[in-house]
Amino acid sequence: MRILGKGKTAQAIKEVYSDAIMYDDLDKDIYDINSDELTVVSPGIPPYNYLVENTKNLISEYDLICEDEPYMVWISGTNGKTTTTAMMEHILKYKNAISGGNIGLPLAKMDKTKNIWILETSSFTIHYTKNVKPNIYVLLPITEDHTSWHGSFKEYENSKLKPLDKMCEGEIAIIPKKYEDYPTNGFKICYENSDDLALSFGIDKSKIDFKEPFLMDALLAMCVDKILFDNISYETINSFIQDPHKMEEFRDKQNRLWVDDSKATNFDATLQALNRYTEKKIHIILGGDDKGVDLNPLFKELYKYNLEIYAIGTNCEKLDDLANQYNNIVCHKCYFLENAVKQISENMKYSSDDSEIALLSPSAASLDQFTSYKERGEKFKQFARL
Repeated sequence: MRILGKGKTAQAIKEVYSDAIMYDDLDKDIYDINSDELTVVSPGIPPYNYLVENTKNLISEYDLICEDEPYMVWISGTNGKTTTTAMMEHILKYKNAISGGNIGLPLAKMDKTKNIWILETSSFTIHYTKNVKPNIYVLLPITEDHTSWHGSFKEYENSKLKPLDKMCEGEIAIIPKKYEDYPTNGFKICYENSDDLALSFGIDKSKIDFKEPFLMDALLAMCVDKILFDNISYETINSFIQDPHKMEEFRDKQNRLWVDDSKATNFDATLQALNRYTEKKIHIILGGDDKGVDLNPLFKELYKYNLEIYAIGTNCEKLDDLANQYNNIVCHKCYFLENAVKQISENMKYSSDDSEIALLSPSAASLDQFTSYKERGEKFKQFARL
């Protein structure tokens, strides 16, 4: 067996299949493009990669590992899947459930004695998966993202919908109402918003402590517990502790409010953050690797808010150009996060009612200047607290 990639996923597979040989782009000269050998591709490698394009028998890690594994819940969508996955594991621990996949444990290292596998499942993984499917598929809304990897939004959307193609009678898909006509043999439960979900499953939203967008994540997690075990536990979901870097509020030495939303790597996540602070003057840090996404839809919404942009990252000039197309949007070209924080600190006034806030919600990936969104968020908090 061969493995394409030498990162975390590939290393985990190699530990289980010790005879497998790993390859990456540096191994082109020794890679046999005529081989029929089973080859597992790491999910981050795009379909236009030379090794991928020249492999005959290509499968995903899901195809390799999941075929005979425990009951599986897959969670996908553009934003919220990590939080939904973590919340679902928190809720279903009493039934011997474990989470993994795109977060936490690599698939190859997951405990096969667990009763339920809750897998955060990326569009990259689904794109390469041919055979396996979930028992329950939870799909959050799909908005534009990863177009440079998939080639277009349509292909990205198709990847997210692909699990529905193989689902069987008795299997369940919880999907946005937009896709209610998408054909599948599974049973579809369609929703438009959190009110729909709460009504469909008899859940009292007022008893849940989380606000949007986390309220939606909590409801989706609770819905699976209701489907599988006819159980609704408000106490359990309210005891969940949200991970940092997702609308994480903190204060500086002057008691001004700052918000770390570094995990917002696409504009839909940024719009969710802005929606929470509609009545405030917002100093927002945008920028990074936008993955080739058209940001005009973002700026059409930014135009409605009282805000100033502090642009950083490789798309800094692009952001400035877009801001110039919208007359009332002020954009400061900062290029680097530390510069942006310093300039915000000079511009932002203190008010007892937090009428002004600073928000890091980049609408872009972090790898142009940071090792991860987590490092970006930690640096943001460090600079703001100086």
